[in-house]
Amino acid sequence: MKMMKYFGMFILMGMMSAVMFAKTLYVGTNAEFAPFEYLEKGKITGFDIELMNALAKEMKMDIKIENMAFDGLLPALQMKKVDVVIAGMTETPERKKAVNFTKPYFKAKQVIITKKGKDIKDFQELSGKKVGVMLGFTGDAVVSDIKGAKVQRFDATYSAVMALENGKVDAVVADSEPAKKYIASYKDLSIASAKAEEEDYAIAVRKNDKVLLENLNKAMEKVKANGTYDALLKKYFK
Repeated sequence: MKMMKYFGMFILMGMMSAVMFAKTLYVGTNAEFAPFEYLEKGKITGFDIELMNALAKEMKMDIKIENMAFDGLLPALQMKKVDVVIAGMTETPERKKAVNFTKPYFKAKQVIITKKGKDIKDFQELSGKKVGVMLGFTGDAVVSDIKGAKVQRFDATYSAVMALENGKVDAVVADSEPAKKYIASYKDLSIASAKAEEEDYAIAVRKNDKVLLENLNKAMEKVKANGTYDALLKKYFK
């Protein structure tokens, strides 16, 4: 009986993720998505990064940021190259088949960026138009579902906006907060009046890392309760 007891404990420990015993959390992101994650003087910063640091502090862990292409983030997570992914990532049914997500930490919107004077009042009006999107982002899925839309994929929002500025695409579909940043820099661009598509951002973890998922959700509750989360919202969005 005693041997069976110890054997059972061994199996249980084996099922528990090694991440919970580690002191460093490896975090995958794509630093092409200001103000959530971006490079500033060679350092990755932004709302997501500061939030992740706050969560790690509550969990008594350090973090190491790994910057990579957005469409490589979930494969890197599954191959254990990183422990979590935070990158303005939307929790979708398709992604949930591969990974688990924390409770949402930010409600975002998909908007259409156009040249001023060329308003678009409905997403379906993108049919027949050349539309820039970020590869693998929600906007990619939204525009791909619009019959007749000519999707042009880019690795970064900046590249898509430059294509619009130079007349290579007719519109860009992007997340609202990054879109606002670019609108502020390009005076001849504007956000169309089309009703925005809403989405929730969440942190991705591997399917078997249930303890880590629970700890992240608990840490999120703490940073929201102690004012850290609201301070970050004010810093980056108000």
